[in-house]
Amino acid sequence: MREVVILIPETEPEQNVEIEVRINGRSHTIQYRVELVTWEGSEPSPEDRFTVLKHRIDAYDKDWELVEIGIPEPEKIPLVFRKRASNGNQD
Repeated sequence: MREVVILIPETEPEQNVEIEVRINGRSHTIQYRVELVTWEGSEPSPEDRFTVLKHRIDAYDKDWELVEIGIPEPEKIPLVFRKRASNGNQD
C-alpha cells in the first residue's frame, strides 16, 4: 500500500500542509499544497479550461508533483501537489 487517505481541515489556498508519519519506526514528513485555478472573465469552454489547467500544471515548480485534481466548481478548480523528496524517499 503506497497511499493512505487522511482528512485534513479546510485550508486556505497556497498554504503548505505537513504530515508526519512513522513507517517501521522511521519518521517521514510529507508536504502538500492546494492551489486554486480560477477562470477569469466569462466562463471558458471545456477546451479552454483544459488548456489553462495544462499550462498551470506544466509551469508549476518542479519540486512539487501533481497528486490530485479536485472537483471543479463553476469559477475554480483545486489542484493538490506533493513536495518531491530530494533523495527519492519522503523524509
